[in-house]
Amino acid sequence: MRPGLSRSNLLALACGLAFLYLPLLVLVLHSFNAGRMVAVWGGFSLRWYGEVFANPALLAAAQVSVTVAMLSASVALVLGTLAATALQRLAGAFGRTLFAGLLFTPLVLPEVIIGLALLLLFVALGIDRGATTIVIAHATVTTGYVAVVVQSRLLALDPAQEEAAIDLGAPPLGAFLLVTLPQIAPALAAAWLLAFTLSLDDLVIAAFTSGPGATTLPMRLYGQARLGVTPDVNALSTLMIAAVVGALVVASAVEKRWRSRAGLRR
Repeated sequence: MRPGLSRSNLLALACGLAFLYLPLLVLVLHSFNAGRMVAVWGGFSLRWYGEVFANPALLAAAQVSVTVAMLSASVALVLGTLAATALQRLAGAFGRTLFAGLLFTPLVLPEVIIGLALLLLFVALGIDRGATTIVIAHATVTTGYVAVVVQSRLLALDPAQEEAAIDLGAPPLGAFLLVTLPQIAPALAAAWLLAFTLSLDDLVIAAFTSGPGATTLPMRLYGQARLGVTPDVNALSTLMIAAVVGALVVASAVEKRWRSRAGLRR
């Protein structure tokens, strides 16, 4: 047996996968539980999937979460890409270290501090809290994550390609859009998905910056968990897992197709 496939490595891999995915498997299994008690198996049933679509409060919370996540991820993608480009092209410039510190500080600050600071800011500015303030808060936090992902890709590119496009008459912005942007497209997609996931999963910051009529799904689930989780929550979680798996499959197929086309062009 090769060293990479030793029994100890396989055992460690199996334990790691079980630690990550066994709770999800249990959740999916109990979404088909006919009984109302989450911890007691009462037979196979699809009734709770119907209950999901008959629960307007749960659906409204899911809609708010998805909408907020998409908007905040899009805003963070634009701001993070611009910030990463500035950091990559202004190496050694005055104030770059300060700018990088301000950009990446939200990555290491506790979420409760960020949420409280944003709450005080919105109150001081007289901004009514709601879905818009959650989008602003999540974009503020996830911009740094996007910048890290995009900057790592920019550092691996050859700047001579964009310089050659400029020498051939392309304006700087046109050279960036036509030469650099297609090469960092996979990183942009990964950064957007990361920001989307972080926003969809957030509870603490959303709790500080939300208002009436802007309850996200994590906030709704947390409130229900204090009184007892119902099986329709398991069904909704299973649907979200299926959506994520489907998105990953599509993203993987698109990436393979993009790489094959890039290889043919070369």
